[in-house]
Formats: sequence, structure tokens, C-alpha cells
Amino acid sequence: MTQVSPTGRLSQADVDAIRLVAERLQASVERVIVGKSEVVRLAMVAILCEGHMLLEDVPGLGKTMLAKSIAKSLGCTFRRIQFTPDLMPSDITGIHYYNQKLGEFAFRDGPLNSQVVLADEINRATPRTQAALLEAMEERQLTVEGVTTPLPRPFLVMATQNPIELEGTFPLPEAQLDRFLVRLRLGYPDEDGEDQILERFESANPLDTLQPEVEAAELVRLIAVLSHLHVDPAVRRYVVQVVRATREDSAFELGASPRASLGLFRASRALAAISGRDFVLPDDVKMMAPYVLPHRLILSTQARLRGRESDEVVREILQRVPVPVEA
Repeated sequence: MTQVSPTGRLSQADVDAIRLVAERLQASVERVIVGKSEVVRLAMVAILCEGHMLLEDVPGLGKTMLAKSIAKSLGCTFRRIQFTPDLMPSDITGIHYYNQKLGEFAFRDGPLNSQVVLADEINRATPRTQAALLEAMEERQLTVEGVTTPLPRPFLVMATQNPIELEGTFPLPEAQLDRFLVRLRLGYPDEDGEDQILERFESANPLDTLQPEVEAAELVRLIAVLSHLHVDPAVRRYVVQVVRATREDSAFELGASPRASLGLFRASRALAAISGRDFVLPDDVKMMAPYVLPHRLILSTQARLRGRESDEVVREILQRVPVPVEA
């Protein structure tokens, strides 16, 4: 049972439970993913927020392997969707069909009706098929031919895309990007890390040995528990000020939405919990902002001509917005 202290704060026992589950999950994933502890830790933050992840990088760096490692480490149902230009919305949401044996219409589930969904190379699907994900990602339900069905909890979408190859791809619309809690990039491993990869995969794939580290029901409980973790009003206002600064900065044509404020707030809370704290620090907000905000922002024409990047401007905003200090 979740224990909340008389002050309204989460008990240390539940904070420790969240931290231990995150540590077990991270250790499991890092049996496969080498030298990317920070990225894996950020993925743990997204999982505990029940937030969707966009894994963006060039081919061959382990985006799909990271997603599959996370899926195998969770005791949840898992489906993979390989996005292609000819994929139809009904291919992922499911269809009603006429069953000749029964003489009636029946519904066949699509791969979206799962707890963990890997959307591989999501930008290869047409906008129509990409749009089929919007309702599922935001409202965690599916509507097919007027019938709405709730999706199982937890519901996590991990999408991969290659930002370099543009031929035959369809850029994700802003409405869809805004539904991803974090955007993560793996980057190339260093020399020692690449040598470890060769050694680890020399005789077998360590992915085959992974076992679930947490059951779905326990994960849902911990996600609910996070809503009781204390956030000082000054830190909450700091989240608002950082997000509002993106709307007021001339470098951006489109600033971050209130959904981004909620995402940054929840991600900061999850980071505090997996760090073993029952309260959020401004440093948690500063740590998560570069992963929660940039993919939701649209640079102005002048900023693009000057070669500026959203990540760079967000870092400048974090330096500019005053950090709350304890009285």
C-alpha cells in the first residue's frame, strides 16, 4: 500500500521501492546496452512517468536493441510494429471482420492493444497511419468504427527514427512529437565501449537471457505513487517559468505547450524518486529539460539560418531563468 506521511509527502519506503525497481531495470538493460548509463537512466524516468520515448539517431547505434531490452525487462505484454509506407491505420489499431464460421462480425486486435509497443522507424509511415497513434498515446484508448476500448496499463510507446535519411520518410507532425515525453539519442560508443560490445555479443545475444524485473501491476502502483512525491511551490513555478521562456524567446516560432510543462514536472519528480529523494530539486528540472523540451519546439527562420539548434537555445534559457533558492 502507498504510505503518505501526515505532511502529504510520500513515505521513504515507497521512494526506496521506486529507486530499487529503477536500479534493477537499469542493471538489466545495461547487460545489453553498453556505456550508455545516462540514456538508460533517462529511459527509467520515462517508464516511471508512463511516458512515451522517441529514440532518434543514425542506424546501428542500438535504438531498437534498447527498446527491446526495456520491453524484456518489464513484465508486460509487448508488440513490435515495423512502420512502412504501405502500413494502414487498421494494421495497427485492429479491424472488424466477418467471421464466416460464426456468421457474425468479430474484432481482431491490432498491435497497439499491448502494454509496451515498439514503433520501429516510425517516420516511414504515412501521416494517416502516424495519426492513428495520437489517441492511443494521449488518452490511452482506441476508437475503431465508433467503439472505444481502453488500453492496458501501463501503456508505453517507444518509437525509433533515423534523423539523417529523409528519402521515403514523413516527418512527425508537431502534435505527435508533443506526445513523446522525452527524446533520447544514444550516440557512438567510445573505443572501450565498442570493444565491450564485441566481447559481449561474441558468442550469444545477451538480450535472450533477460528476465522481467518488475510486474505490470507493481509498475502501475509505483506510477501512481509518484503523484504523492513532494514538489515545493517554488520549484513548480520554476518549471512554469522555464517552459514559458521558450514561448517568449525570439529564437522559437513555436514554444512549448502546457503538455510540456506537465511532462517536465512529472519527469523531474520521477528523477528525484529514482535518486532516492522524496522531494524535487531545481537541478532535477535542469537535468530533464534538455530531453523533454527541444523536440516540441520549432525554431524561427532567422534562428535556422544562423545554424542554431533547439537544444542550444534550451540550455541558454536554463542559464537565464533564475533558479529558486531556499529562504
